[in-house]
Amino acid sequence: MDFSAEYSLNNLHQIGKEIISKAQHQSLLFYGEMGVGKTTLIKSIVQLLESNDVVSSPTFSLVNEYHIPKGRIFHFDLYRINNEEEVADIGFEDYFYEETDWQLIEWPELIPNLIPEKHTAIYIQLLNSNQRKIDLKNF
Repeated sequence: MDFSAEYSLNNLHQIGKEIISKAQHQSLLFYGEMGVGKTTLIKSIVQLLESNDVVSSPTFSLVNEYHIPKGRIFHFDLYRINNEEEVADIGFEDYFYEETDWQLIEWPELIPNLIPEKHTAIYIQLLNSNQRKIDLKNF
C-alpha cells in the first residue's frame, strides 16, 4: 500500500490531510463495510478542500456537487444502484473531464467497468467502535 494508518474521529482531519497529500489522483474510491465511516471521512475531506457547502450523503440522488475555490467536488454514493447502467445513465463519465474537479466515490465495487483508470483507492476497516484502519493505494 502507498499509505496505511490507524485513526479515530479525534484525528479525522489529520487523516483527511494525509489522504489529500498522498493521493496521486483526484478520483478517490472509498471501500469499506456499511457504517465504517466513509461518508464521515468524505465530509472531512470536502472541508479540507475548502468547500463551505453542507455535505450530506447522496444515497438517493447518487451524486452531490460541492464547490471549492479551484473547481468542484462530486460525491457519489452508489449503494442503492441495481446495475452499472443506472450510473452510466446519469452521465457518470462526464464528471471526470475537468482537471480541477474531484470525484469521491462510495461503493465503487458496484461499478467495476466504470472505474476510472487513474484513481486512488481508499480501504477502510473498522477495528473497534472508535478506531479505523485506512489503506491508500494509487493506481
